[in-house]
Amino acid sequence: MTGQQQAEALRREIWQIANRVRGAVDGWDFKQFVLGALFYRFISENFTSYIEGGDDSINYAGMADADIPDEAKVDAIKTKGYFIYPSQLFQNVAKTASKNDSLNTDLAEVFSAIEASASGYPSEEDIIGLFADFDTTSNRLGNTVKQKNERLTEVLKGVAGLPLKFDENEGDLFGDAYEFLISNYAANAGKSGGEFFTPTHVSKLIAKLAMHNQTSVNKIYDPAAGSGSLLLQAKDEFDKHIIEDGFFGQEINYTTYNLARMNMFLHNINYDKFNIQHGNTLMEPHFGDDKPFDAIVSNPPYSVNWKGADDPTLINDERFAPAGVLAPKSKADFAFVLHALHYLSAKGRAAIVCFPGIFYRGGAEQKIRKYLVDNNFVETVIALAPNLFFGTTIAVNILVLAKNKTDTAIQFIDATGEEFFRKGTNNNFMEDRHIAEIMKMFDSKENVPHVAETVPYDRIVDKDYNLSVSAYVEPKDTREVVNIKELNANLVSTVAKIDQLRADIDAIVAEIEA
Repeated sequence: MTGQQQAEALRREIWQIANRVRGAVDGWDFKQFVLGALFYRFISENFTSYIEGGDDSINYAGMADADIPDEAKVDAIKTKGYFIYPSQLFQNVAKTASKNDSLNTDLAEVFSAIEASASGYPSEEDIIGLFADFDTTSNRLGNTVKQKNERLTEVLKGVAGLPLKFDENEGDLFGDAYEFLISNYAANAGKSGGEFFTPTHVSKLIAKLAMHNQTSVNKIYDPAAGSGSLLLQAKDEFDKHIIEDGFFGQEINYTTYNLARMNMFLHNINYDKFNIQHGNTLMEPHFGDDKPFDAIVSNPPYSVNWKGADDPTLINDERFAPAGVLAPKSKADFAFVLHALHYLSAKGRAAIVCFPGIFYRGGAEQKIRKYLVDNNFVETVIALAPNLFFGTTIAVNILVLAKNKTDTAIQFIDATGEEFFRKGTNNNFMEDRHIAEIMKMFDSKENVPHVAETVPYDRIVDKDYNLSVSAYVEPKDTREVVNIKELNANLVSTVAKIDQLRADIDAIVAEIEA
């Protein structure tokens, strides 16, 4: 069995277990228990591996809590960001779960203790609240304590049975399993799924665009981080790159914010290499002291409401003031774009998924486009195929921003054709070959008939700063070519045959009537 086949077999098993342990509970509502248990197992094995340090004579899980010296605990917290006593390890709790009548309260105490271990240390902000959504008293687990404990036992048992082992795989399989679960939950969650997870194939393209031709970046940032998948794709795609100061992101939804932090740990990014913050990026932006960023990736929510002109102070905000106008109250898309631009370094790139309407509508959005074009911040606009994202079938665009352009032209790429995606049952997919073709055009900036056009500044001004791909890339004429001369000749021949048939019929009728 190949590595790919093994991975697919593991994913099937993971999803079967996830469905089995949830019982009649909706998968979307139950996701935090499965994902939380997987995370709990990962950090337990990760911590055990760290403590044992490859010494087979040490069996941390078999030690007594009282045997752990305080200095060892302090050193571990400074390095790993948290501490887990042997009795609190996933494997020990799972082993006795079916016989533990107080499992739900014991688990709550374990989670609380792990989070509290970071109190007063640099990792506190990265650890606190990680298990907040793993509510062991939730009625989703059952109405009685007995029912809750039975369901929790099933979850722990199911996750314990997954053929994953941290010290053999350096956590890669854990991260892959987590991403797979998030992806499946998103795919089955309808519209809400697309709000916290960007499909891996799209994330790959966005990461490549933002990191293109950069031999190293200071740090990478996502102002609408979701579950962190976009940030992590940069890590997966660019292992040779040095992301010097790590991964930064902000997420407004608290549950999703926790998913993102767990996702970082599960991909072996230590607490001191990521900084995920909770809050409203537009109204309460973090990382003002950490900017600028050499790489920014984002899939912000499409056309959401925000305060906009209702808050007169926003026009003086350093992110929005240069454009001289605020994004419409009912369409915050350009507010996210201007935020990203403000956080972008002089040498970096931002690749942002955008709703197509912002590229051609008038009013404030046209004025913002004028600001972006006149100041030469727009490098490329890419139209993607429809139905690539969870929860929406629309064909979105990717806007690539840069502050170090060497000319004033803007590139437009129409990647909506069938040569740029593969049709799926529920969603379409971009394969590596499709992404490679888009990146090839992005790199060269050469014109490709009916697909890519690099347009001079004056022409864009003439079109009133319309940045729609369709305004510049002429679609291929797929209508059948008709030879008029040949058609007329056939028509004359057909009419002659009809006339002859009529004459023959008239002769037969006359003969019959005679």
